[in-house]
Amino acid sequence: MDQQNSTPKTTESAANLAKNRLYHDCYQFMQSDSLDLPTIPDVAFNIKRAINDSSANNNKIARVVQIDPSITARLIKISNSPLYRGRRKIESCPEALTRLGLKSAQQIITTFALKGIFNAASPLIRKKMHELWLHSSYVAAISAVLAHKTPGFDPDKAMLAGLIHDIGIVPILTYADQNPDILATPKDLTETVRKLRIKIGVQILQKWDFHEDFSNVIVNSENWQRDEQEAPDYADIVMISQLHSYIGKIDPKRMPKLDQLPAYHKLVSGNLDADASINILDQAKNEINDIQKLLL
Repeated sequence: MDQQNSTPKTTESAANLAKNRLYHDCYQFMQSDSLDLPTIPDVAFNIKRAINDSSANNNKIARVVQIDPSITARLIKISNSPLYRGRRKIESCPEALTRLGLKSAQQIITTFALKGIFNAASPLIRKKMHELWLHSSYVAAISAVLAHKTPGFDPDKAMLAGLIHDIGIVPILTYADQNPDILATPKDLTETVRKLRIKIGVQILQKWDFHEDFSNVIVNSENWQRDEQEAPDYADIVMISQLHSYIGKIDPKRMPKLDQLPAYHKLVSGNLDADASINILDQAKNEINDIQKLLL
């Protein structure tokens, strides 16, 4: 009976894909490495190059950062946030770099700079980009706080991981924006995102020369029953953060139960129940909101 029920769904899905021009175009361009992928923002690229310079010091790197006053201001603010706060208030870019460390600062600056790629010309796709950015920035903020409260994780890396977990959707939206007549129905976009988000996302991160940890986040952050290794990783952090981000927004019946996920048990090591885990992030609600505000 299950097989009989599944056949029409499979046939219907195949039929939808056959008529979906957006899917076929994006798939073909992706396969030929000719899909228009976003480039890493200039400030992030310049920071990476400056940090890798053997003669670099905090003052030299600060001069590169300070070319963008907005990112400079947010870097100082986050260095004074509960994630990194020290005994005294940071008031300058070199001080912020010292407190954060150059590796962390690079990841944080990249996170701040990525907002620029979430843009579009048409009202419909611009709205979709905005919704994607809101979701990604919220997951990034939760990931940073959750990593801060979980031994063995870097909040800055978790924040960047949360932000890029759906980065593969951006080129799909960009192509739809550039070809406004290509969408026959809203389902075309949904189906294309579902089928190609991961593969395109991994292509982007390979182009940006990101560590494979980030590609693993894209591949596995919604692989709910994944249980490949004993130790938790950043995909687990982002997975749990996504579930928290859906609270009050998505019918709980449509989502897996938190305390039934291998990722949850690895992160809490069996010492907390689901309510306790939720309370940890509920208590940090202001902290999460403050970090998200820095990203918006």
